Amino acid sequence: MALPLNRNQIRWIIIIISLVIISLILWNTYLFFQSFKAEQKMKMDIWAEAQSEFQKGFLTDNVNPIVDKIILSDSLIPKIMVTKNGDIATRNIDEKRINDTTYINNLIREYERQNTPIELSYIDPDTNNKVHIGKLYYGDSIVLSKLKYYPLALLVIIFLFAAVAYFFYKSSKTADQNKLWTGMAKETAHQIGTPLSSLVGWTEILRSEQVNPEYLVEIEKDISRLQTITDRFSKIGSIPKLEKTDIVKETLDSYEYLKARSSKLIDFEIATPNDIIMVNLNQQLYSWTIENLVKNAIDAMKGKGTLKIAIDSDSKFVNIKISDTGKGISKQHFNTIFQPGYTSKKRGWGLGLSLAKRIIEDYHDGKIKVLNSEIDKGTTMQIALKLLF
Repeated sequence: MALPLNRNQIRWIIIIISLVIISLILWNTYLFFQSFKAEQKMKMDIWAEAQSEFQKGFLTDNVNPIVDKIILSDSLIPKIMVTKNGDIATRNIDEKRINDTTYINNLIREYERQNTPIELSYIDPDTNNKVHIGKLYYGDSIVLSKLKYYPLALLVIIFLFAAVAYFFYKSSKTADQNKLWTGMAKETAHQIGTPLSSLVGWTEILRSEQVNPEYLVEIEKDISRLQTITDRFSKIGSIPKLEKTDIVKETLDSYEYLKARSSKLIDFEIATPNDIIMVNLNQQLYSWTIENLVKNAIDAMKGKGTLKIAIDSDSKFVNIKISDTGKGISKQHFNTIFQPGYTSKKRGWGLGLSLAKRIIEDYHDGKIKVLNSEIDKGTTMQIALKLLF
């Protein structure tokens, strides 16, 4: 029994069928173009022959009215007739420029590239000799000229259609991923909440049992941390509340917390202005972002190196820069690292930087990017938030 096709196979079948259809359309367009061009060549051969007959009849005072009708009937194909004496006659050329010698000579060269010139001549009935009249240069008709761009226009339309379909598919996929992550985050917050409540109860029991207060202080710190993590996860998928906050103080608080819980082999440095810098901020989500960036930096340094946090501002934005002396990031991955699922670690889901980007750009209307990075020298990440005045 044949196995059912998966989505990837169906996608490739659709792509191949589409390419075949496009190729057939383009090939038929090419054949139509060549047929139209051959028909135009035939018309010009007839017109050239009629012109030769007209010249012959003009000399013998015997102009065939049908010949005259053929010459006058054409009104679409631009043409220039150059006699052997150098005289020039034009048809279907811009009348305002027919006396512009440079323009006419340029047209002659252009028409010669488009179509082979036709020799104008006739047989003298008295001497039976071939009499050369001149040459006929003609260009493509307006219809044929427009038809040249039809395949290009068709390709552009197909490309735009494919781009719209791709972005629709991508947006739909991203929306599904966001729903999944939101559900997972809220479920995680719910699951943590139950044992967390139990831990709070056990803390009170331990306090009543006269346990060393220093132990209880540390346990309560970790409980507070778990409560913060639970609150962070519960905010995923909902619009967080932003409050007017001093970004310098919040960054220092996160810095001190992470420094106290990191390896002593990490040399922490921080450079902040003495002034208060106010921004619209959700404190918990911002500290989560700083935590993600700092942990990534520590992982990049394999637990040993220098980590520096610096804050500066310009007329519109405050910039928070986190620098490490780790393995660095290649330039081609500057944007890739923010995509969900991307990770260079053996363990990890690759969601940290994706969440950081969402927190800063979607929730805080800021920017986060790789400011600079060099392989085996280190990386600087930058967060930019709008100032409040």
